[in-house]
Amino acid sequence: MESPPRAPVLLGLGAALVATVLASATVGPVSIDLLTVSKAALNAVGVPAGLSVGVGTTRILGVSVPLPGVSLRYAYPFSFAVADSSETIVRQIRLPRIVLGAIVGFALAAAGTVMQGFFRNPLADPSIIGVSSGAAVGAVAAIVFAVGLPLQAMAFAGAILAAFAVYLIATRDGETPVATLLLAGVAIQTFLGAVISYMLVHAGESLEQAIYWLMGHLQNSTWGEVEVTLPAAFLAFAVLHVYAHDLNVLLMGEEDAHALGIEVERTKRILLAVASVITAAAVAVAGVIGFVGLVVPHVLRLIVGPDHRILLPASALAGATFLVAADTLARSGPAEVPVGIVTAAVGAPFFLYLLRRKEVHTV
Repeated sequence: MESPPRAPVLLGLGAALVATVLASATVGPVSIDLLTVSKAALNAVGVPAGLSVGVGTTRILGVSVPLPGVSLRYAYPFSFAVADSSETIVRQIRLPRIVLGAIVGFALAAAGTVMQGFFRNPLADPSIIGVSSGAAVGAVAAIVFAVGLPLQAMAFAGAILAAFAVYLIATRDGETPVATLLLAGVAIQTFLGAVISYMLVHAGESLEQAIYWLMGHLQNSTWGEVEVTLPAAFLAFAVLHVYAHDLNVLLMGEEDAHALGIEVERTKRILLAVASVITAAAVAVAGVIGFVGLVVPHVLRLIVGPDHRILLPASALAGATFLVAADTLARSGPAEVPVGIVTAAVGAPFFLYLLRRKEVHTV
């Protein structure tokens, strides 16, 4: 299948993302028209104008520990006239959540695309090497045991440690067979699932909060979380995109890739590490959100073809749009539900539909 022109596809997906973001910002207990949302959104666009360095404190195991902090200063080029109430609702309540959702969807879809190519399996997703389970262990431990460290930091550390453990187990004599990596990931996921279950049994009053996190959510998102997640996600994506051609060659098989000059083991290590980082960054702030990294890359592969030079950015943009739309649906009902429930409720039937159409096949 010949890939469609790159620029029109990406421009169309980018336009769809912008339209979905703006439409999502109109939805809520207080209805705000699209023009007002557009003006408030433009007013929220900030250009980095410098750095501020300070010292803060955090409590770890009951002890106050000083920590250095660096924050960006922004200049805001737009100043459209918008009612104060609407400005506050859009800029401080809705946009942080919507933008964070777009970043998380972007990251999960990008990681899913790489994992499906890496394992040459359309059923692979970002959690396949235990990253999501590791993040869940870190987050639930932070909630249940109140260790004093930020939940997001514990989740990120757990995700990276899980991925590193899977890699160490699967690697022997400097080589990491894909099949061994997959089996090690399944084993680690199962073990970490048992650890999570044990902590939930002893969670006490923290049980509800822990379960809510495990369902995946974007509630109470802040611009601070956006500032932390955005650079990590886009830097990791940039590295993955650099290796898009190498990933295309790996689809031919490792022996053929080596014959064509690809440093197979080095490329696999980089892809695995960076895909783990981008997944960890997403899961750390939003919890475990399923099916974005599974369904979106597969659907885009059916549309744009297997060339990762277009498939990777197209899937990332579509993933951002999908998660923003899913979160809009999650908060539109009489009672808000975790977005992870919506992505599973939408993603699973759609994937079954693809199975029935026999459109799920090897990468």
